[in-house]
Amino acid sequence: MKDTFERFDMQKPPVKCRWFLKPVVWAACLPGLLLHRTKIQKTGIKGLKPPYILLGNHNAFFDMNVSSMATFPHFGNYIVAIDGFIGREWLLRQLGCICKRKFTNDIQLVRHLKTVIKKKGIVAIYPEARYSLCGTTAVLPESLGKLCKLFQVPVVLLMCHGHHINHPFWNTRRERKVKPTEAEMKLLFSVNDLEKMTAEEINEKIVREFQYDEYRWQKEHHIRVRDKNRAQDLHKILYQCPSCGTEFRMMGKGIHLVCEACQKTWEMTEYGELKALSGPTEFSHIPDWYEWERENVRAEVEAGTYSSGNLPVEVESLPNARRFIKLGKGTLVHDMNGFRVTVTDEDGDNHEMVKDVPSMYSCHVEYNYLFKHGDCVDLNTLTDTWYVYPQEKLFSVTKMALATEELYFYHLRENGKKVRPGLA
Repeated sequence: MKDTFERFDMQKPPVKCRWFLKPVVWAACLPGLLLHRTKIQKTGIKGLKPPYILLGNHNAFFDMNVSSMATFPHFGNYIVAIDGFIGREWLLRQLGCICKRKFTNDIQLVRHLKTVIKKKGIVAIYPEARYSLCGTTAVLPESLGKLCKLFQVPVVLLMCHGHHINHPFWNTRRERKVKPTEAEMKLLFSVNDLEKMTAEEINEKIVREFQYDEYRWQKEHHIRVRDKNRAQDLHKILYQCPSCGTEFRMMGKGIHLVCEACQKTWEMTEYGELKALSGPTEFSHIPDWYEWERENVRAEVEAGTYSSGNLPVEVESLPNARRFIKLGKGTLVHDMNGFRVTVTDEDGDNHEMVKDVPSMYSCHVEYNYLFKHGDCVDLNTLTDTWYVYPQEKLFSVTKMALATEELYFYHLRENGKKVRPGLA
């Protein structure tokens, strides 16, 4: 397959959202806030006008609806992943969106953000760079502190709650009609604060302020979810049985999570807790189960034994925002050296994507991508994105995501570098 595909133009400078599109966006966002009875509390930002940096936690697409209304009457320039531009590049560019390939070091992005600041705009960043897998804080990039110091404009935090409970990333087929949801918009740093603080001190405060737990929030606020399929696909993130230890045999259906190896069953209550139907309840809190899986992955990494094995895969490429290109079939290995994907296309030509451990502090995964393709991990260069779909039944992209992070931190420790909690 001769590579003649046009690449997405990452050099094109961003523009401010066109005036005629702003009313359309606000009109599209407002019904959702009314439906969910969303409450937005603002602290310390009275009289604040652009330019400023807006940092937000990321749990669902609804985050952007809330953000668009929270910054009213101004509109932010949002960083959006390449697949968000598919079939609507012109529109997103006119809205002011800036394209980014996930978990790549992109100097051009910094230039674009600088352009936004110079034009007195709002740089809107979701620094977790993906939807949270289980409603808790994901790893944040260490570059945040340096970025804030570089631009020397106020930094605002928008922390939303309820969006993961309403529309969890592990099952986005339908919303759960959660209400009320809430958000807090507050000033994190003034320009004076940024001048006095080091990049490391800025990072430490961002990490502290970014801590959230959607399932704890649900319990504390007595948010009831009556959906009779509320546990459907919960096994996407809870892939290992804490009773028998078996991986990749969990199944979430209806309101139950079942281990198909030992048949132990848990019920997901209307308040988001887990309850074993027989025997002890190892983890009633979903994030605790998820972190237990992380600890097990960390043990494999530290023992030097972590490996996905040689998985057969199908790969699609996204060189631009027009359409996915079927690249071919091949193999994926994720192990102590990182990711290696080899593909043979229909013409018999070989292609390879190698992402070593130091190059990725985290990775992006999808569950049942586009509701038909299945689970995948997407791997990026500055000019292409590969969507890699394992064809085995016994695997978990969640484990790959956890392992990517644990491998990165293990690499830092082994090379005598400081590991800062919550940062990469």
